[in-house]
Amino acid sequence: MDGRNSTALTYFILVGLSEHPRAQVIFFCLVLVSYLVILLGNSLILFLIHYDSRLHTPMYFFLSNLSFLDICYTSSVAPQMIINCLTKIPTISLNECLAQMCISLYLGVVECLLLAIMSYDRCVAIGDPLRYSVRMGPQLCALLAVCTWVSAFLLTVVPTLVLPLEFCDHHIINHFFCEVLAMIKVACNDLWLNKLLMVVTSSLTLLAPFAFILVSYGCILGAVLRIRSTEGRRKAFSTCSSHLTVVVIFYGTAIAMYMIPQDKASGEVDKFASLLYGIMTPMLNPLIYSLRNKDVKGALQKLWGEKNVP
Repeated sequence: MDGRNSTALTYFILVGLSEHPRAQVIFFCLVLVSYLVILLGNSLILFLIHYDSRLHTPMYFFLSNLSFLDICYTSSVAPQMIINCLTKIPTISLNECLAQMCISLYLGVVECLLLAIMSYDRCVAIGDPLRYSVRMGPQLCALLAVCTWVSAFLLTVVPTLVLPLEFCDHHIINHFFCEVLAMIKVACNDLWLNKLLMVVTSSLTLLAPFAFILVSYGCILGAVLRIRSTEGRRKAFSTCSSHLTVVVIFYGTAIAMYMIPQDKASGEVDKFASLLYGIMTPMLNPLIYSLRNKDVKGALQKLWGEKNVP
């Protein structure tokens, strides 16, 4: 992790779009606007959940975790990308690059596991509504959240420390930030064990949670079909549609990126796929959950109404 096993290499050059100045200007504007929307949107979600007691439920507890996570994840990569757009030769030190790689990988895995937990919450809420508050009590919700963060740490940061990457003289990274796949491509040590470990961890953090989500939604679909009233079915589908939209966007790009053999993957595709799940998804999350959620819109209207009371 600290580069002691590497040679004199002390920095990397992140090429990204540096060879295309006009595209880099557009990219700068898009990333800057997206980052501001992520900060404002997710901060608003966090505030509304804290502010409105009607949102003090397991569903919104996990949503607040997701919003906090999105702010942290984007903040680990977006500022670096914005600064790089303003620099003729964007460089980053070895230690900073390795830290960014670990942090972004760790937070990305936390989101994978958290989305699976959120699907279980929706499954219990729709499949067993009468005992929902008992089955998803505060202690269990807190335990699930803690397990998510700890498990992600054990699956990402610990293996990175145990099997550190070594770098020789190849200091150019064809990416916008220090993403793990881009880092592996420039490492000079024998990587067969690292790649094997990545396949295992990707299966545990992508395929297994995604399969769990599919099973959960299969159970949800069965429960919805047993609801006799049309209004009840519509409400049940409405509560799940936001989460399912996020799952499709996030898991679709992440699985395509990390589960495709790297000798068949394109570096350009990898770069923009990482932007899709790393920038676009955190930006869309607050919009999806606010525009398609009556409770959140109600809390926002309540806040706006109180502010306008003389």
